[in-house]
Amino acid sequence: LPTSDTLWDLAIAEVEKREHPGDDDVKPGEVWEKSVLFMGNKNGGKTTIILRCLEREESPKPTLALEYTFGRRARRHNTPKDVAHFWELGGGTSLVELIRIPITSHNIRSFAVVLVLDLSKPNELWTTMESLLQVTRSHVNKILTKLEKTNPEVAAEIKQRMWNHLQRDHPDCALVDPFPIPLVIIGSKYDIFHEFDYEIRKIISKTLRFVSHYYGASLVVCILTFYLRIREMNNSSLAKQYFLQYKSVSLDPSKPLFIPAGLDSMSQIGLPPASDSDFGTVRANTPLELWKKVFEKTFPPKNFRDLQDTKDPAQDSQYAEYEVDVMRAQKNQVCGNSPNPLHSQTITFLT
Repeated sequence: LPTSDTLWDLAIAEVEKREHPGDDDVKPGEVWEKSVLFMGNKNGGKTTIILRCLEREESPKPTLALEYTFGRRARRHNTPKDVAHFWELGGGTSLVELIRIPITSHNIRSFAVVLVLDLSKPNELWTTMESLLQVTRSHVNKILTKLEKTNPEVAAEIKQRMWNHLQRDHPDCALVDPFPIPLVIIGSKYDIFHEFDYEIRKIISKTLRFVSHYYGASLVVCILTFYLRIREMNNSSLAKQYFLQYKSVSLDPSKPLFIPAGLDSMSQIGLPPASDSDFGTVRANTPLELWKKVFEKTFPPKNFRDLQDTKDPAQDSQYAEYEVDVMRAQKNQVCGNSPNPLHSQTITFLT
């Protein structure tokens, strides 16, 4: 990564300062490493966001399975370069089981998840969010269960860190269920979303706020030009000045939302946007279930199968390898094609 202070650099530094106050005393020669998994709606802007963060002059290509890239940056002059590992899950919700590859017991202490939700497709929003977070949480919990036996100190540290964003006297402690690892929810394509009717935007914004607060996540709503501006800021003071505009909490549904984890509350969010008559017909056992039913009453979800990407990544021309393709064709003739697309996944690693 470049050594100039971009908005992304400042944001990372601020989060690290809050979560690890002692990190300024890093021992000479010690390398700082973090891993981030981007997942979310298909064509929601995940690749574009990663490229903007890394300041790479590349045109984004469709992500077909699971892709990896990285960035390096020296913290100070003549010091080893820190490393940020970026994983991106393609295919929307169709390849969600692949999250087991990047998230392991070896890197879970330094792992974070970024969920990118396409605000221009509200009928896909809840289904995408729910399916991706459920599978990811289940996998992380299995890792934590194993760590409790092999390394209980690390498991205890991770579980305690889940609650670090909430003050002990926060009134919502009994009403939330923090995600087991750091989570950021990004609402993309705000430029399209902004053209929606105000009441529609208000319902989506309130729902995003509730979901983020419930999972202990930070919420950022943005447009891609936001990231384009970052790249133009070669002047450090200008970058800091621009960052300060987004550093304070923004709760106004008529503007892009920016709410760091732990700085919202159920009382500020309010009740789900439904009429009294609607509340009388809704039956829910948990707050999350209540918000889901109210949201889906306004935005009926697409059939889950409609969100599945059935295209086989192995057939994509950009990954063609003649010898491998010939052998695969012979195998298909003998065994037949597998009906399950997960049986023929191609995992790509981009460097």
